Amino acid sequence: MSDLRELLGIRHPVVLAPFGGLSSVALTAAVSDAGGLGSYGLYGYDGARITETAAALRAATSAPFALNIWLPTGDEVVPGAEHDGYAAALSDFFDEVGIAPPARPERYLPSLDEQLDAIWQACPAALSVVFGAPSSVLIDEAHSRGIRVIGTATTVAEARALEAAGVDAIVATGAEAAGHRVSFLKSAEESLVGLVPLVPQVADAVRVPVIAAGGIADRRGVAAAFALGASGVQVGTAFLATAESAANDAHRAAIRSTAADESVLTRAMSGRLSRGAPNRAVREIEASGAVAPFPAQNWLTGRFRAIAGQRGMGELQSLWLGQSAPLSRGRTAAAVFDELVAGLPG
Repeated sequence: MSDLRELLGIRHPVVLAPFGGLSSVALTAAVSDAGGLGSYGLYGYDGARITETAAALRAATSAPFALNIWLPTGDEVVPGAEHDGYAAALSDFFDEVGIAPPARPERYLPSLDEQLDAIWQACPAALSVVFGAPSSVLIDEAHSRGIRVIGTATTVAEARALEAAGVDAIVATGAEAAGHRVSFLKSAEESLVGLVPLVPQVADAVRVPVIAAGGIADRRGVAAAFALGASGVQVGTAFLATAESAANDAHRAAIRSTAADESVLTRAMSGRLSRGAPNRAVREIEASGAVAPFPAQNWLTGRFRAIAGQRGMGELQSLWLGQSAPLSRGRTAAAVFDELVAGLPG
């Protein structure tokens, strides 16, 4: 099925990017109600929280929505005794928010099986995945429940691998995009392809619909994506700056004040390469050279980032944003959505 609207049961081929830790029911529902595909990121959610979130989404919208998960890559490292050393390296940040360096948890992340069990029961319109190609078992189970599967590629080779796995659509995400670089066949540093070269090459290489992501924030970006061969667009930063998102005022201010050449790619906050604003936490962690492997670093910084977010302490948060951040002018989800739809063909 080549028409993304028919595939996903939506009126407009506009997809909300899923945010790990920054998704909100209000924003997801707003995009779905407007006729796009609202997405909700489930990074770190256990089964019970997924069930609760899906119920809240069902109560907020009757329109289709997507749930998003991170696939295990096999290179996740769970520190043993080294945990305390990595925690000590961040002690100044824990002190600043008034907590002690946290002890090693029983687990840094819930299991994929636990997440999937809850997702199957929730039965969203679509399941989107990052950091890999889903297994045939996952694809078959999703399809048996009427759930479409969307994969995410940063290179042509990854797009081909996703199509071979059986996904229904592919997000081609350029290096301009906010947040984590979700490469899985090569390192993220070796997979930094911009949107303009990536989308047409992926569109030429696969038969399933291609959704362009990265650097799209207004009607001009949408028109360009379709001219490059995309069947839809996925937008993150512009929606993250709206009132309905879970971002706080400090994060929204960073989005509107960070120039395209000022965002950075860093492993400081999570242990995986991500694009965001270079605040004090990023600079000091990078300078220290003490970065725990993923997922430990993400869990550790998450202890002080959560408190910093509640207090509006932008210098200690993960201020994820893409290179199109200065174009994020819409104050509401409706305003952003209307601007994007204005760029759709015909």
